Amino acid sequence: MGAVPSRHDRDRKKSRIAKWVVLIVILAIIGGIGAGAAWVWSTYETQIRSVMGWEEPKDFEPGEATGEVLVTVVDGDTGSTISQTLFDQGVTKTPTAFYDHLIATAQNPTFQPGVYALQQRMTSEAALALILDPTSKRQNAAQLREGLTLDQTVEVLAQGTGMPAADFTAAVADPSAYGVAAASLEGWLFPATYQFDPGLSATDIVRTMVDRTIESLDAAGVPQERREEILTTASIIQREARLSDDFYKVSRVIANRLADGMPLQMDSTAQYGYNEMHDGTVSSSAEALEDDNPWNTYVRAGLPAGPIANPGDEAIDAAMHPADGPWLYFVTWNMDTGETIFSATYEEHQAGIEQWHAWCDANDNRGC
Repeated sequence: MGAVPSRHDRDRKKSRIAKWVVLIVILAIIGGIGAGAAWVWSTYETQIRSVMGWEEPKDFEPGEATGEVLVTVVDGDTGSTISQTLFDQGVTKTPTAFYDHLIATAQNPTFQPGVYALQQRMTSEAALALILDPTSKRQNAAQLREGLTLDQTVEVLAQGTGMPAADFTAAVADPSAYGVAAASLEGWLFPATYQFDPGLSATDIVRTMVDRTIESLDAAGVPQERREEILTTASIIQREARLSDDFYKVSRVIANRLADGMPLQMDSTAQYGYNEMHDGTVSSSAEALEDDNPWNTYVRAGLPAGPIANPGDEAIDAAMHPADGPWLYFVTWNMDTGETIFSATYEEHQAGIEQWHAWCDANDNRGC
C-alpha cells in the first residue's frame, strides 16, 4: 500500500482542482460561450474571487473621504447593524467592512444613540473614531431613512432630539390633528434628515414631517381623496423595490395584479401584519403568510388596510405613475446588488425564483 497522503496534501490538491474549475469558468466567460457562463460569474463571483485570490479591497483608502453624511445610531445597534448602515449611507465600501475592522482589532465599543456627522468614502477606522467622538454628534437632529415604520420613526426622533419617546407616541396618536383622514400616521412621517430648532414640541416636529409628506403627494399630482391609497401603494414599493429603476416596475406589478383581481401577495405586507418585517431577511415565515390580519395581502384581497412604512419621493411618484409593462411577478435574485427579475407569466417567475435560490445557496443565504 502506498503512503497515505496527509490532510494538508489533500487540501492542496482540492485547492488546485478548485482553481482549475474556476479558471475554466472564467475562460468560458471571456470566450463568450454564452449567458450560462455569465450567470455563473454573476452568481458565484464572490467565491471565484476568493479562490483565485482576486478579492477587491473591503475598505476605502485613507484620503478618499469627501462631503458630509449624517448617520443615525439607534438604541440596540451593534457593530454588525452599524456596519450595514454605514455601507447604505456610502460611508464604507462594503457591508461588512466596519464589522470586520472591529473583529480584526478586537474592539467591542459601546455605541451611543444619536445622529453623527461623517463623510462618504471613509475608512472603517476613521468612521469608528467619529462615531465614538461626542463632538461629531448632532443635537436636535433626526435622520429618517425610507421604509421605517411609525414605531421606528418615534424611536429615532426621541434619540435624535433627546425628548422622551412617550412625547412622540402621544403626538402621533391623533392623525386628525394634522388634517390626516386616516386611522394612523403610518406612512405620513416623511423620511428625510431634519435639524430641528430648539424648543419645538413633539407635536411641532410631527407636523413638520406630515406637511413634508403632503408636499410630496402634491408634487406627484395625488388628489386629496387618494392620499392614503397612494401612500399605501408607495409604502409597499418602498419595502419591495431595491433599485430606483425598479420602483416604477413594482408599481406596475401592483396595478396589474389589482386590475386582474389577483391577490397582491407581497411579503412586506405579511411581515408588517405579523410584526416580523425587521428580522433582516426578505423571506416570510409560514405563520406570517397565513395570519389573517388586515395587512396580509396573501389572505386579503386588494391593498392592505393602510401604509406599512414611510415612503420617499420616488416611491410616491412611482405609485402615482407606474411604468408600462405586462409584469405580474418579480423576484430580487441577488441580495447584494438588488437585481430583480420581472415576469409576465408564472413559468418565467419560477425560473427567476430558481435563480434566487441558486444565489442564496452560493452565498450562505445572506439576506434570503
